[in-house]
Amino acid sequence: MTLLEEELERAEERLKIATEKLEEATHNVDESERVRKVMENRSLQDEERANTVEAQLKEAQLLAEEADRKYDEVARKLAMVEADLERAEERAEAGENKIVELEEELRVVGNNLKSLEVSEEKALQREDSYEEQIRTVSSRLKEAETRAEFAERSVQKLQKEVDRLEDELVHEKERYKTISEELDSTFQELSGY
Repeated sequence: MTLLEEELERAEERLKIATEKLEEATHNVDESERVRKVMENRSLQDEERANTVEAQLKEAQLLAEEADRKYDEVARKLAMVEADLERAEERAEAGENKIVELEEELRVVGNNLKSLEVSEEKALQREDSYEEQIRTVSSRLKEAETRAEFAERSVQKLQKEVDRLEDELVHEKERYKTISEELDSTFQELSGY
């Protein structure tokens, strides 16, 4: 009976260690898996498995206490405890394997987060560069607009000057015409005389 208790105690210790590791891994997954809902689902499944192992461990403890009280049923109780022990060991091994998987997934998530941080930093650098280019182009645009306004004012001044010169030209043509008519009239008078 002592051998059974020792084996059961070892199984309980393994299950306790596996449960503690599983809970720690589940906590780490919950912390890092806010960005990944798939990991959250797996964490919930692991928690349910840990609760199942805990329940089976309690059942095994009750069976061991019952075996102490009813020594005449040791053979039947022993078979049940051995079966429970085997299942507990399988679940403990599965829990340990799950911990390894979760640690690997945590490593992958950490690498992905680092990669995202690098990408974000590069994007911010590109954004700064684009903003600088926009400022430069905006400055050049303002300069071009200023030059265009100045050119437009110059054109308006030149147009006014052209209009004034055209008016003077028309006026001079009229004067020339008047003088020509007077000269013609004077020549005619002189010829008639």
